[in-house]
Amino acid sequence: MRTTDKQPRTSPLVPDAVAREIARHDWSSIDCGCGRPAGHLDHLADTLWDAAEGHPAAFRALEGHAFHTGVLRPPAPAVSGVLMAVWAAGPPRQLTREALLWALLSLLGAEDDGSSHEAGLYGQCAAHIRAELPGLREAAARCPGSVSAAYADGILRLLDLTA
Repeated sequence: MRTTDKQPRTSPLVPDAVAREIARHDWSSIDCGCGRPAGHLDHLADTLWDAAEGHPAAFRALEGHAFHTGVLRPPAPAVSGVLMAVWAAGPPRQLTREALLWALLSLLGAEDDGSSHEAGLYGQCAAHIRAELPGLREAAARCPGSVSAAYADGILRLLDLTA
């Protein structure tokens, strides 16, 4: 749960499952990939709310925080969990789906941080993403040649699950 003085954010555009996934993380206790103090991560939670509401630019705003210069950062697993909750909710707009798939591909295309904690950042991110494989396979097959299909196919290839 976020530990801030401000009221929890709500939106009729954000499904309850996504709101619960965002609220489940104590964002201020996670070191950010941008090097700023940990308390700044409430901004990341707000960015994820914007993404869940369907703002495509919010997904690109994760760069520098969840991943930076091709390396995963500590917020990556929590961000992956939220992104997969958004994916499971089925964003209605094509641009939102493409931006979401781009963010997932960017997370999986980044290097692990080299930590031995649990499965490492990469393993934790991949576990969240694997939970929605049927939807990713469907996206890859739905419109061959589309941006969404290319991103989804790239995700499946990075996970070695294209068969």
